[in-house]
Amino acid sequence: MNLTDILAQAGGIESMAKDLGIPPAMAKQGAEALLPAILGGFKKQAQSGGIEGLGGLLGQLGGGGLLDSVLGPQPTPAAPGNDVLGQIFGSKDVSRTVAGQAAAQTGLDSGLLKKMLPILAMMVAGYMAKQGGQSQGGGGLGDLIGGALGGGSGGSGGLGGMLGNVLGGAVGGGTAPAAGGGLGGLANMLDLDGDGNPLDDIMGMASKLGR
Repeated sequence: MNLTDILAQAGGIESMAKDLGIPPAMAKQGAEALLPAILGGFKKQAQSGGIEGLGGLLGQLGGGGLLDSVLGPQPTPAAPGNDVLGQIFGSKDVSRTVAGQAAAQTGLDSGLLKKMLPILAMMVAGYMAKQGGQSQGGGGLGDLIGGALGGGSGGSGGLGGMLGNVLGGAVGGGTAPAAGGGLGGLANMLDLDGDGNPLDDIMGMASKLGR
């Protein structure tokens, strides 16, 4: 099951459709086109700051509460989602380009896709935080991540293994290899460049990625 299906099962796609006043099928189509870039952004965060850094970032941005905000009865606030996008994309230009590429791919309006981006970013960040076992205080995730990568019991557990499965499965459709322990194994799990991740194209780096 890919991440779009997981988010749909949780009710996230339906909530986003309601927020935007569009049919759920259209919301799902947009999500499928936008998620690879969002996941690519999280991959880059994990590669640059390590899993500990990503775990801390998820906690700072709102943790599992981000997903709860989307699923709740009130309209989803855009500000937390824009904060997430700012962290993973670094620039509004990237968000515009991602929306433009998704519009070309799906035929959906790029303005609508731009509105989807912050909601989707909140869903993904909140889902990863919940899966990582974040505690109420926000410190639990960092401890869990440290344990998962610090050579404790199985390296494929905790947020490290979950990230590999979510990122690998959502973009590549295959199963990710287990973490080899330490950040080297994590970098292998998150290596999605061979799957045509559009974020690399957007950043102008695709040609430099020799495979």
